[in-house]
Amino acid sequence: MIQPVILCGGSGTRLWPVSRKAFPKQFVELVASKSLLDLTLERVAPLLEGGEPVCVGAEEHRFLLRDAVKRTVGRALLILEPCARNTAAAMVLAALQAGEPDRLQLFCPADHHIPDAGAFAAMVRSGVAAAESGSIVVFGIVPTHPSTAYGYIERAEPHEHGGHRVARFVEKPDAQRAQALIDGADVLWNAGIFLCRPRILLQAVERHAPGILAACRQAMERAQRKDDTIRPDAAAMRGCESQSIDVAVMERHDRLVVLPFQGTWSDVGSWNAVADLAPPDEHGNHIEGHGTVVGAVSRNYIHAPYRRVVALGTNNLIIIDTPDAVLVADRSAAEQVKGVVDQLERGGSPEATSHRKVLRPWGYYDSVERGPGFQVKRLHIDPLAAISLQLHHHRSEHWTVVRGTAEVTLGTRTFMLAEHQSVDIPVGTVHRLCNPGTTPIEVIEVQSGDYLGEDDIVRFDDVYGRAVAASAPIAVQDGAFQAPVPNGRVNGAGSDIRAK
Repeated sequence: MIQPVILCGGSGTRLWPVSRKAFPKQFVELVASKSLLDLTLERVAPLLEGGEPVCVGAEEHRFLLRDAVKRTVGRALLILEPCARNTAAAMVLAALQAGEPDRLQLFCPADHHIPDAGAFAAMVRSGVAAAESGSIVVFGIVPTHPSTAYGYIERAEPHEHGGHRVARFVEKPDAQRAQALIDGADVLWNAGIFLCRPRILLQAVERHAPGILAACRQAMERAQRKDDTIRPDAAAMRGCESQSIDVAVMERHDRLVVLPFQGTWSDVGSWNAVADLAPPDEHGNHIEGHGTVVGAVSRNYIHAPYRRVVALGTNNLIIIDTPDAVLVADRSAAEQVKGVVDQLERGGSPEATSHRKVLRPWGYYDSVERGPGFQVKRLHIDPLAAISLQLHHHRSEHWTVVRGTAEVTLGTRTFMLAEHQSVDIPVGTVHRLCNPGTTPIEVIEVQSGDYLGEDDIVRFDDVYGRAVAASAPIAVQDGAFQAPVPNGRVNGAGSDIRAK
């Protein structure tokens, strides 16, 4: 029996502005109204044989992970990383939790597109014999062109259990070297998919990257475990070196076997790769949503899900439209988008990491307008959902219900608010918004104050487990709960406090 391990921690910045740190590409609906994570979970489902997969991802994405699991395989073990430490640490964490050290684990990125699930399962099963013999099996893709977007694996002599031994790994080459590899060596693209026994992986990491193993082992020994969730110790993980599994182990390990996959595969690592997922017109244009091309235009990709976007007399352009940011790039510059995101983040642009519409376990909010001292949001609360019981030290809020009927807690009172009714929430007053009904509700929230950051939240109770206990008792003054402020803006919250 094989246990799939889905590596869900990527940031996907090469697909900005659709993919951002707060909502990376593995969760975005990119293919037939499904996310790449959904498709990955569906693809590994035939290998489960009654077991459950492991998803290793970021703590901040836990609700997105749970939703994807619920939609696809029903249940999975979640390992939630407190900080990103690349694929070596993620794989080690999954191997350390394996109850059976000789049960095979299949490590798969969450953001690849492999449309033929049957061919994928056959590829995995072709590597079982080599993996059970004590080798780490890596799967490669038969190249179709000299790509500079992928790493390469050079094959050596055949292995007795199928496939070939690995001669060497080659990092992403420039165009000239990529052509030379295709012309002169027996190479495959590195798919980043591995099959091995957990015990074998841990032995390899202990040999080549003992510091990573020690940090991860300490993090798992001190981990918080509840139901289907493991939270490795944050302090231990912060001390772990961040390295890819290729650099930490595979490039130096001597018991590697590579097997080829000849089916359709994409790591969806750039907008050019995304464009290739959509069928082209007779001029090579790939159009999604409300995109329109006019005139003698060719090889454009337009992603326009929200409004009309027209390309007039343009060639070889990538045009990506979102509610708060637009990317226009020459197709030859698609691999440079990550650098643009880095530049925006250094400049403090919120659009570098977060969308205008932010998903939450209770629904979502959309930041409609913002200016000096005010912000307007549209809150969408799912049926039987609720925001946390909370207060703000630097802003007041005004709620107007525009759809449905809301249950509002304000200070010591709880009451119903119907459509077109509103309520003021003064600074420092405990409040909560609930949807007791079976249909969504929508509320317009107007914030005003000297600081409107999402870290100005103190939570006292939360059905989603996000509350931070107050360090001093909550007192009642003038009919409203009042809380101390021992550590600045929020009550001991630090970086763990998130929006509502």
